[in-house]
Amino acid sequence: MKALILYSSRDGQTREIAAYIANQLKTRQECDTLNILHAENIEWQQYDRVLIGASIRYGHFHPKVDKFVKQHLAEIKKRASGFFSVNLTARKPEKRTPQTNAYTRKFLLNSPWQPDCCAVFAGALRYPRYGFFDRFMIQLIMRMTGGETDTTKEVEYTDWEEVARFAHEFADLTGKKR
Repeated sequence: MKALILYSSRDGQTREIAAYIANQLKTRQECDTLNILHAENIEWQQYDRVLIGASIRYGHFHPKVDKFVKQHLAEIKKRASGFFSVNLTARKPEKRTPQTNAYTRKFLLNSPWQPDCCAVFAGALRYPRYGFFDRFMIQLIMRMTGGETDTTKEVEYTDWEEVARFAHEFADLTGKKR
């Protein structure tokens, strides 16, 4: 059996984290990694576990994440499952858990799905890659929250050791009987 890793990424950091997790898993289990925005006609019978990763932009996950979970809830519940969120708020250590990260906590409270494991990772700040509006808005948010405001910089906040730990936690989940 295989793992299915789905992700929703705005600027690529969530995609990179999903790929990193897939690489961590490949010594133990085959896996497929798909952008959730293009995940159609999934052959669920191939997979014994599913992991969904989603990024935050302006306080929200992409609406397709919630829609996907609701549409495929029965199939997801039949499998060991995990969820991870990626956001810049998690650059602060006290905002890196599902309980202390407002976005993740809200998602889990409002979702009919309760994953078997969950994590929150800090994303990356890529000012030079953003368009004018995003650069301005993100800089404003960073100024208000005490973050990096130099628009010539790119800062990666992701703790890759923590991502590796979570990948192993996900791999160690026991399968569910279908």
